[in-house]
Amino acid sequence: MTTSTTAAVVETAVVETGGAKFTVSTVDLDEPRPDEILVRLVAAGLCHTDLGVASGALPFPLPGVLGHEGAGIVEKVGAGVTTVDVGDHVLLSFSSCGSCGNCRDGHPAYCATWLPLNLIGGGRADGTSPVSRGGEAIGGHFFGQSSFAHHAVVDARSAVKVDPDAPLDVLAPLGCGVQTGVGAVWNVLKPRPGQTVLVTGAGAVGLSAVMAAALTPASKVIVVDRVPARLDLARELGATQVINAAEVDTAEELAKIVPGGVDGAVETTGNVGVLRTAIDALAPRGTAVIVGAPAFGTEVPVDVNAMIPGRTLVGLTLGDSETQTLIPVLVDLVKSGRLPIDRLITHYTFDDINTAVADMTSGASIKPVLRF
Repeated sequence: MTTSTTAAVVETAVVETGGAKFTVSTVDLDEPRPDEILVRLVAAGLCHTDLGVASGALPFPLPGVLGHEGAGIVEKVGAGVTTVDVGDHVLLSFSSCGSCGNCRDGHPAYCATWLPLNLIGGGRADGTSPVSRGGEAIGGHFFGQSSFAHHAVVDARSAVKVDPDAPLDVLAPLGCGVQTGVGAVWNVLKPRPGQTVLVTGAGAVGLSAVMAAALTPASKVIVVDRVPARLDLARELGATQVINAAEVDTAEELAKIVPGGVDGAVETTGNVGVLRTAIDALAPRGTAVIVGAPAFGTEVPVDVNAMIPGRTLVGLTLGDSETQTLIPVLVDLVKSGRLPIDRLITHYTFDDINTAVADMTSGASIKPVLRF
């Protein structure tokens, strides 16, 4: 049995390559399996990962339905689901197996099956997709949800229950971008009193890291970007110093602000030159967190001897978050005004998804959120 719904899919002919615009197409959804739920989407954030897949840069099967920052209301639950019920309001995030060592250890973002379950598989663990069109399966189950759709069949592990009065069209970005930036600071850097945090890139992830750092005892929060308006916003959200990389040499300015180096850095741009600058800016025992992802196979040179004084370089997926624990905390912070992510958001109607893409690509919008 299937459920017909309208979903945004990549505009391709059958199995054409990526690079086309999103189009609105009627698809069929499977009935939820025992470990799945059917969610009516209220909102969905747009992320650079969606754009990377849509461009064909990642091996996700196209045509397919993307979207991985969904927020909505549960309409059906599978027979084995106990975490949510019909009528519950939920935020959607990544999926995980729940049984591998990292999942059992509280690190589901490093699930043994994370890549096929979320980013590149285009289907469930058994290879089937819950989405079809014209009788043929298309790419789905993106991050366990494929939320660029009015309805989605969602892995129950991707759903986090929230209070019914929570503003879903504001909270949707918690599913990926916000928790990634917050987790880089809270779960990895864990600034101690008086320490310094550097954030390179003032996009949604970077500014989320800034807001998170502002809620720690860090004494300095330094932000680097090339867009004056974003640097101004970074100051308003908690940055103590900003550096316009289009006007000054970043390394020289960092040496002036923190002569001994920064204790922690969050690199969100995906630019290897910026990453190298962040690494070189570390104090002894400092840590640089890689969040921004360049093309597969990209390498960055590292001075090995400079790393020996206890400096650390660590990669990060989804903030190394345990979503059922972290997301409710973030919801409370947003509702109380202590995590003002609404300052990052521009809303668009679902039919305007290509405008949202264009605005995100040009930098006109920091975090587009689609309303259904």
